[in-house]
Amino acid sequence: MDTLNQVLDAVFQRVQNHWIELLTAAAFTLVGWFFGRRRAKADWRKREFFDRVNFSLNSLGPAEKGADGEPGPRTLRIRTLAEMNAGDVFLNAAARDAVTAAARRTTPADPTLPLPQNDYWFYLNAVLNELSERFAAGLLRRDLGQQVRGETYLVCLTCEAAGTIRQRKIRAMVIRKDLLLDLPEGEPAYEAPTHSTRWETLRFLAAEHGRNPWKFLEVELCL
Repeated sequence: MDTLNQVLDAVFQRVQNHWIELLTAAAFTLVGWFFGRRRAKADWRKREFFDRVNFSLNSLGPAEKGADGEPGPRTLRIRTLAEMNAGDVFLNAAARDAVTAAARRTTPADPTLPLPQNDYWFYLNAVLNELSERFAAGLLRRDLGQQVRGETYLVCLTCEAAGTIRQRKIRAMVIRKDLLLDLPEGEPAYEAPTHSTRWETLRFLAAEHGRNPWKFLEVELCL
């Protein structure tokens, strides 16, 4: 009992000596929680999720014949390879904050993340590492002499803000290099009307690769 009383006295004495610091810390915690909740609600209303990274595979399906027997336009296909918290992709907190801040600054005219050129490789490399890990089995099978198929893809960071985008989030765009650099002139068919914005994004990225190739990284994916 005496030991318990001594412990309680020590705790009470510590609180008494540092009550201002403890109260200040509690106040900051409460304020941070309040504004965090408020921002989360605002982001939900605006459908903005800048703390998420969506790995988005973009491709064109084969042309299908129409009723007249003539081939129609190819179909734009958008598929999610993965979606993660930004902090799980950009493991450094400063890098994560820089990417999410840049995502908020993209414009309808330019969906690529406005990050410093000298730092861009490091952000893209974090994305590439995550992507490569998911396809590591294919590389190992090829190394063991097994039959696989590999293609060279381009990866870039965007946050689309134009057109009919339903959700704003960081997107790691993944597309075959040969496809992006030789996009068809004509507009493709869409699986959903909202995909027209993605086509405009891809057209922008094709031109941007020629202007600023440092915004892209190549990665070989094997299956």
